[in-house]
Amino acid sequence: MIKICSKEYTRPLKAGDEVITASISSKIDDQNQILQGLQVLESWGLIVKKSPPNMKSWGYLYGTDQTRYEELHPKKTAPLIACTRGGWGAARLLEYPQPWKKGWILGFSDITTILLARLSAGFDGGVHGPLLNTLAKEPVWSKERLKGILFGEKVPDLKGEAWRRGTAIGPVVAANLTVGSHLIGTKYLPNLTGAILILEDISEAPYRIERMMTQWRLAGLLQNLAGIGFGNFKNCENSIEENERNEFKLMDILLERTKDLEIPILGRLPIGHCCGNAALPLGRKVLIDGNHGSLKLLND
Repeated sequence: MIKICSKEYTRPLKAGDEVITASISSKIDDQNQILQGLQVLESWGLIVKKSPPNMKSWGYLYGTDQTRYEELHPKKTAPLIACTRGGWGAARLLEYPQPWKKGWILGFSDITTILLARLSAGFDGGVHGPLLNTLAKEPVWSKERLKGILFGEKVPDLKGEAWRRGTAIGPVVAANLTVGSHLIGTKYLPNLTGAILILEDISEAPYRIERMMTQWRLAGLLQNLAGIGFGNFKNCENSIEENERNEFKLMDILLERTKDLEIPILGRLPIGHCCGNAALPLGRKVLIDGNHGSLKLLND
């Protein structure tokens, strides 16, 4: 069961609060996207604390482990840390001590590593949502949802497809399937007993999705969930040739690997690598409704 160290959730942001950026994964390939994302945050009355990241790199990473570690754990922090982009590299930072601090941290994809590790350590405030290089392109409803979560406002329910009936309440854990799979067997994956797990991914062949889902099953991670939902699986469909060979399709795999869990299941939630990446605050309670195909963020 997920346990938060503090008895109080991270305080909502307010106009005038500061934001710092964190580049902890792959190198920046488009600085303008980052600047546009920062402009969205500034339009909400937030103050960007330091200049945006430059185009430096260490191989395919933004910088050395030490450089990226200092981005994640700056000497002077702020109420919101907004991650610039995903890719790969964040997991390497978990080899070092993690002086987690209270506050909000925003990102998804490779940043799943950090969000899950913080939650496993009992820290609230992780938001699975747009990165700075994707935020400006998000639809208005998605931006307003993210703002509402950060500023402590009520947000609309998310709509998906009802794949298995039933309702359940539990803390929400959203993750990239591939990134989360690489944390299995480590102390950085939270205890998922009673949780509502939301999975998404990008550019993985269906057989790889099946292999990872089987790994989660073999590790006993799906059997004690209260509910499960699936977001976008972008570019994870079969090729034309594979369909002609009547190979398993993505939806077939997701349904078959979860049908025996006897919990409410939602599909096609607007979460993940497609534009329209609905933000979710990890560890907060949600109601999953497999009768009506909705996911509701509850106010404790």
